[in-house]
Order: sequence, then structure tokens, then C-alpha cells
Amino acid sequence: MKNNFYKKKEILVTGGTGMIGVHLVQNLKDFGAKVTVASLDNIKPIRGVKYIKADLRNLDNCLKVTKNKNIVFHLAGIKGSPLMAKTKPASFFVPTLQFSLNMMEAAFRNKIENYLFTSSIGVYSPAKKFKEDSVWKTFPSENDKYAGWAKRICELQSEVYEIQYKWNKISVVRPANVYGPYDNFDERNAMVIPSLISRALRSKKKLSVWGNGSNIRDFIYADDVARAMIFILKKEINYPVNIGSGKGVSIKEIVEKINKNLSKPLEIEWSTNKILGDKIRVMDNTKLKKIGFSEFTSLEKGINQTINWYKKNLSQSKLRYNSFTEKF
Repeated sequence: MKNNFYKKKEILVTGGTGMIGVHLVQNLKDFGAKVTVASLDNIKPIRGVKYIKADLRNLDNCLKVTKNKNIVFHLAGIKGSPLMAKTKPASFFVPTLQFSLNMMEAAFRNKIENYLFTSSIGVYSPAKKFKEDSVWKTFPSENDKYAGWAKRICELQSEVYEIQYKWNKISVVRPANVYGPYDNFDERNAMVIPSLISRALRSKKKLSVWGNGSNIRDFIYADDVARAMIFILKKEINYPVNIGSGKGVSIKEIVEKINKNLSKPLEIEWSTNKILGDKIRVMDNTKLKKIGFSEFTSLEKGINQTINWYKKNLSQSKLRYNSFTEKF
């Protein structure tokens, strides 16, 4: 895919060592962009990319990393399991607000041409399908209360800059349940697919799974999200857009697909007394398709690629534990 829009542009990616970030940085580099990554990680996965270690909860640091940049993709965020969301909500709420508000303010002061803010599926209230325009008529799910409100507040920040300063080059994206290489595979805080993969590859006979398998989620491969972000910012879309497959898949189906990828299938044990979260979370991706993006990786292929990556990078996958989480 050709994309001269990004050629020779000075681009900052926050959270560029994370699951979506690595794919985003590689794609931008392939388009000839000059990419800088700001992160707290010490990992440098892509050659030819400038990596800066910076705590973005500090406004001065945000001003420094955005200086002389043309474009900013703000991906830095906190990921965690449903259990962590309930027991350590400050680990989501506080840093998300700090570095997100600071980054957008710094980008505005430094006259960044285009800015992309990564919101979340967590902004939605329980519904059969999540539609972008329904958000402000409801409240976030109780299962995503703190992270959801933090992301909503940052979405409002993009609105106030447009109203007061006429800065209308801010894109807002809401990814579904993202998975893929470079994910957080730490079982204490990992999301469903990386957690299942990690445990399945370490188990000998039995795989214990939380819930009864009936919960339905919209899963999307990380590289698909990265490509959609690049597409949306280039088109200068300045309203929230869902990035999801638009299809609901049960946890039981996910378990079965992972099990099929193992050299020796495991016995599945369902733990029905564990935290389940919302019954169904599926994105409406009508707007995404309407603006021209419809290339999605199949779930089978995505899971297979994620498992293969994990097998080859066991030592590196242990580093996907977010450093912010360790401080709270």
C-alpha cells in the first residue's frame, strides 16, 4: 500500500513499544516517515527508529517529545485484566488522565498538524452493539467504570480544543478487544487471548478458563488497528471511529481455536465462579467501512500468528508488564 502522506514526516508515537504501537511504527517506517517513540520501556523492537524514555505524566516531558513533530499518534495506555480493573482502578484512571491530557496540551502548544487519540471500547455502556454516537447518552459499564470515564474525559478534551481554538485535526479511535504479538502475556494482568495462550502453552493436561465461555467479544488483530489508525489520520477524520471486526465471538470459540493450535489439545475446565464482565461487547464498524477501511485479519490467522510469535519470544513477552502498573 502506497502512502506518500507520511513520507519524511516527523512523527511521534507514544506507547510505540506496545502491541499496537510496534505494528504502527513499522507501518509508518515502511511509508518513509521519521518515527520517534516515547515510552517507559527499555525495549527497542525496530531498527532505524528513535526511542526516547519519557514519563508522560509530566507536562514538560510531553512538550519536549512533541517539539518539531508534524504528527502525533497517542497510544500510551494502561492494559489489565477485569480483576485488576476492580482491585487497582487508580492504576488505570490516574495515569491515563495525566499523560493523555498532557500530551494533547503539549501537541496543541507545539502546533502539531495532526493528532490521533486512542480511546477504548471501555467508553461504552452495555448494548448489543456499540455505536459511536450512543456514548454520550449513557454511562460506561460498571465493569469499565474508571478506565471508561478517563477515556471519555480525554475525548472531550479534543472537542474543547476544536470549539475554542478551531483545532480540528484531532482523530479519535475506539479499538475493540485487541490482540496480537507484543501483547501483555503476564497472567496477572493480561486480557483474555494472551492470558489463554500463555496458560495453554505452559499447561500439560488441563486449561482452566474463567466463566462458562458464553461471553461474547469483538476481537481485532493489532496490525489491523495500526493500519486503520494510519488510514483515519490521513483522511483527517475528526469524529470518533470504532475500530473493530463488527463480529461477536464467544470465549468458548476462542478457547477452541487456541486449543486447535496446540500440538496436544488440552482438557478445558470452566471456572464459573470467576469474574465474567459484560455479557456482550461488539463494535458497530459501519463508519469505519464507510470511510473506506475494510481489511481485517481472520481470527484463525491472527491467533496462529500470535501463538507463533509467543513461542519464539517467550523472554521478551515477559517484559510486556506495564511499568505504570508496578508503581500503583
